[in-house]
Amino acid sequence: MRAPIGDFDNAVPAPDRLDELTRPVADAVRTWRGSVPADQILYVDTDPQWADTAVFVEHYGRDLLERSANCVVVAAKRGGETTLAACVVLSTTRADVNGAVRRRLGARKVSFAPMDTATGETGMEYGGITPVGLPGSWPVLVDAAVVDLPYVLVGSGRRRGKLLVPGKAFAELPGAVVLEGLGLG
Repeated sequence: MRAPIGDFDNAVPAPDRLDELTRPVADAVRTWRGSVPADQILYVDTDPQWADTAVFVEHYGRDLLERSANCVVVAAKRGGETTLAACVVLSTTRADVNGAVRRRLGARKVSFAPMDTATGETGMEYGGITPVGLPGSWPVLVDAAVVDLPYVLVGSGRRRGKLLVPGKAFAELPGAVVLEGLGLG
């Protein structure tokens, strides 16, 4: 099947590629519920050597720069308690960690989670963390600009491969909260 965005040789419904996904992502796709059918979430094989954003869009399509999202894991601290959460913003922006994220999570301090915490808690590879399949107790803060796109390129849970997800599906993820202005330009 032709990918709806980017220049990928082959896009396959994610339910048909569960073996290419990390366990938490595969489980999330397998049990997917929502207005967007699971077979509209597509898997595309990508080479990890092209993982850097600038090189990636040069190789797989310049249109992807405006249609890609990053998922970052943050640690919010307040009164000795730490809450892990995810932020999903367009790749052309950065998450407003000290403003929107801190306020939404009611934290005194928010920082990016250490790599070993992010990978250990998600069961995903660093550089491939995706909002699909995150722990169900986590808040998943999604920039409204991501939800507004017809399709968005995100990680697949591994450094190899990506998911193409209809934007509105991000609003239906467990723990999802859609926020205006989460991503700063």
